[in-house]
Parts: sequence; C-alpha cells; structure tokens
Amino acid sequence: MAVTKSNMLPIGTKAPEFNLYDTVSGKNKTLSELRSDKGTLIMFICNHCPYVKHVNPELVRLANDYKERGISFIAINSNDVKSHPEDSPDKMKKVARDLGYPFPYLYDETQEVAKAYQAACTPDFYLFDGDMKLVYRGRLDESSPGNNKPLDGKDMRNALDKLLQGETIPEDEQVPSMGCNIKWK
Repeated sequence: MAVTKSNMLPIGTKAPEFNLYDTVSGKNKTLSELRSDKGTLIMFICNHCPYVKHVNPELVRLANDYKERGISFIAINSNDVKSHPEDSPDKMKKVARDLGYPFPYLYDETQEVAKAYQAACTPDFYLFDGDMKLVYRGRLDESSPGNNKPLDGKDMRNALDKLLQGETIPEDEQVPSMGCNIKWK
C-alpha cells in the first residue's frame, strides 16, 4: 500500500463552499448549513482505506466529545467509485450507520471539492475557525496501521482545544496526515 501525505493547504485559507449528497440523510448538504461558528473539522475519508479503518473509532469518539462543545464535523469521500466500488454512496451509508458516525458522510462525485481543498490522502483533516479560515491541517495522531502507537487523537484534540480557547495552533505542531491517495478519475 502506497503512502501519500497531506498537501498542507496554507493556514488562513478560507474554506471552499460545497453542496454535496449526504449518504446518511439522503439529502444534499452545503458547508454553510453544516458549519459551526466555533469551528468545523472537514475530514476526507473513504470506506476501503486501511488508514481510515484504523482511525474510525477515534473519529467517532472525537466527534462525540467535541460536537457538544460546538465543533461541527463533516466527512467527505471523493474517491472514484468506478475503480473502488466499495466507496460507493450506498456502501458509505452502511459504513456510517454500522460505525455510528455522528456526522454527515458526503459524496464528492465530481471530485471538485477534494481539488478545492487540495486533499491528497485518506484521511486528510482540515480544521477551520468560526470565520471558516484554516487553523490546522495535519494528522489525527501518531498512530497508523501496524506502528503500535496509541490511537488517541492527540494532535487533533490539541488543535481543537487550542481553537476553543482562542489560541493559535503553531505550524510546527502540524504534522502532515498520511494514508492512501485519493482515487482520482
């Protein structure tokens, strides 16, 4: 399995708007309606990637812990379903329900949203402040499949706590995420 790292979109970038199909609710959702005035975490994930499968339990814990504090969580799958049918919307809905995703799981069929965010891998994380300006992009934590490091969300939890406390998240604390590359058409 080839490992791809995040592109590290520049800090301060304004979150690109989108209107995508939510596989859980069966309705289209926009960033404007899903965002929070405290902070929004956009996660590019998919069903088949072993890196995403590895972090899924922490993504659920993280969202459950921080949505009560006003953070919005949004998951987006931009993979080409012709080459990876396990990432299709009907299977996304099943994964979201089976794992208890407490966030929408959106399908980026055209891959335009992934391109707008310069997403490169799954998982890829983008944390925006209340003004929808990027304050953190990087890994969830040090854990990855087979490295025996604890899956604790330490890096992301640190970033979320600093955001909620009105503190700047230093760039030297932002290590690129890594995982499978997005499956481009």
